[in-house]
Order: sequence, then structure tokens, then C-alpha cells
Amino acid sequence: MSNRERNKKILLELVKRPGNRRCADCRAPDPDWASYKLGVFVCLNCSGIHRSLSSRVKSIKLDFWEDELVKFMECNGNANAQALYEKAVPPYYYQPQQNDHLVLREQWIRAKYERREFTAETKYPPLSYTTGFYEGMLWKKGKENTQFLKRKFVLSEREFTLTYFNKENESKGPKAVISIKDLNATFQPEKIGHPHGLQITYQEDNHTRNLYVYHESPEEIVTWYNAIRAARYAYLKTAYPTGSDEELIPKITRKYLKEGYMEKTGPLQKEPFKKRWFILDSQNRKLLYFKGQLDAQELGVIFIGTESNGYSVKEYVPKHARGNKWKFGVMVETPERQFVFMCEQEREQREWLDALRQVLSRPMAPQDYTIQANIRYKR
Repeated sequence: MSNRERNKKILLELVKRPGNRRCADCRAPDPDWASYKLGVFVCLNCSGIHRSLSSRVKSIKLDFWEDELVKFMECNGNANAQALYEKAVPPYYYQPQQNDHLVLREQWIRAKYERREFTAETKYPPLSYTTGFYEGMLWKKGKENTQFLKRKFVLSEREFTLTYFNKENESKGPKAVISIKDLNATFQPEKIGHPHGLQITYQEDNHTRNLYVYHESPEEIVTWYNAIRAARYAYLKTAYPTGSDEELIPKITRKYLKEGYMEKTGPLQKEPFKKRWFILDSQNRKLLYFKGQLDAQELGVIFIGTESNGYSVKEYVPKHARGNKWKFGVMVETPERQFVFMCEQEREQREWLDALRQVLSRPMAPQDYTIQANIRYKR
């Protein structure tokens, strides 16, 4: 057996070890690349980020590996690297998974290996998202137009608020003071049209409102994201003092289960159909709809309960439809009324049905009944 074949066989055995079976950075299964500078096995996507950091990567199946590099991989591996580079990751710091946006995955890798933020070596100055206070400029989309303008944002963990100002002159007071209590942040680069686009959602007068922001620096926008998560974590620790990290961490921020356009008709199912942007917030059991995907405020919201509470979802073809261009229908039935939507493609219809049924099948928690009681449907 040649050295090439023997070394490839050793690497393929190494990657089967429990600590190496998933990418060291995004936890994708069956990594087939490796950084022979760091001694970690990574997936194809993360290998590209490592290459941009001059981290020296090779394919374990396609490239030639010298004996000394194979020895280095044998002596290291993902578990050893994580024990060093992830020794002191704060519980609220978001650790990206394989399907997360590039900016999150890249900054996680840079934070670990390039800036060494989690090795517990850095004593001072403290990292920006650990101080409980953060401020800076973000580009924010205007409420009534598509123009993005620089605005000052201030995040206070002590007051549990996110404040922003319309002008750099703070003497005129803030444009908005947003409670951390119901705030959510999610990366939306495609929707916002910027690789570092962040959507901030919050509650005001029982309505859902959105802010769309970005920063030119990928490190800065991810810092903002984790600063928001730190403040949310601190709030949850006070709101649920007996809650464990296992219970609280999934509540810090959340991705939406499904988003997209559907056509919607009125309560009599005879009104003309209108195209609306829908967001399914599974954690809060809400199906929100907006006039457009970058709208600042919802047009309406539908609570998704359980079948035992009178909720259901099914395929549906309306009999007296007017104005609908799309043909694949979905009906959501609540104790108050029926909602009829039309999807452009059958695939989208199936995705919406699957997502809605996923929420429908989950038992309601005590806080869900409070959310349900605060929803008022439009007639």
C-alpha cells in the first residue's frame, strides 16, 4: 500500500471518531475537509472560510497528505480544538449551524481561531457583547420608503431597552425606545438586499413591528446580534429565575419557520384576493401577514392553536373566489373564523401545510393562552 493510500485510510478512520463526525464549526455531518494548521475536520462550506483565513485546508479524500500532517491530525482533532477554542463561549453567544447565513458562520470561525475570543485568555478590554451596554451606527430602512439612513442605536441591558435616534443629535430625544421583553433579531440578507442584513422585530400596542438594518462590517453586525442576545438572555434570567439554560437559550432569538407570499381573501371568502407577505412565528404560534416583505407593521395576525382547541389546516379550493391568480389553496380554521390563502406553486402549498401542521401538533404552553387572548382578528 502506498503512502498516499495508507494516509487516506488513516484520515477516513479519524473522521469516524465521535468528536470528528461533525464539522468542528457548523456541526454538519460527515466532514470531508480538514485544516492541517488547526487539526480540525470541517465541511466543504467551512473549509472555504478557513482557506480565506490562510488556515491551510485539504480534502481528506482528494488531496495528497504527507505523513507529518496525518500525524498532526491524529494528535489533535475536533474535540481537542473545541476544548481550547470554545472553552469560554458565553451561553447566549449564537453558535451557527450548517444552514445559517455566511456572515454568522464566518464570524464564528474568525472569533474562535483568529480573535481567540473564547479561550478565556482575554481579560481586558471586555468584549462588546459582555458589557451590558452597546451603541453605534446602523443603516436603517425608512418606515415609508426603501431608503436606508444611518441611525444611532443604543442597547442597554440594565434597562432592557434598545433605543434608536433619527438624528445624531440626541438632545431631541429618541425616535423609539424598544423593550427587550418581546424583541427578536434574525438575519435576512436576501430580504433586505445586503449580506449583513438584520431584521429586528418587537411588540408595540399588541402589534408586531419590524426594523430592517445592516452594517458594512460583518464583525460589527454579528456583534450587534450577540449583544442583543446577551440582553435578551439577561432579561429571560430575571423573567424566569428558575429556568435552566437549556430552557432559556432557545427563547433568546428565533428563526421563523416559514416566510413567503400568499394571496388572502376576507372572512366571507367572496372578497377579492390580495397578495400578502406571511411569516410563521412558530415559537409564539403566530401567522403574521404584511402588505410587503419589508413592511414596518403587520396588517394582521392569526393564532395557530391545537386541534383540541378548535384549530385545523387543510388543502382548499374556494368556490366563489375573485381576483386570485394562484391556484393552490390552504385553509386555516380557528374558533373565530376561516382563513383562505392561495399559493403560487404546489410545492409552496405543501411547505405551508407542513409548517402549519408542525405548530398545530405542538401542545400549548401556559404563555400561549396569554398570546391567544391578546389577538384581535380583523373583520
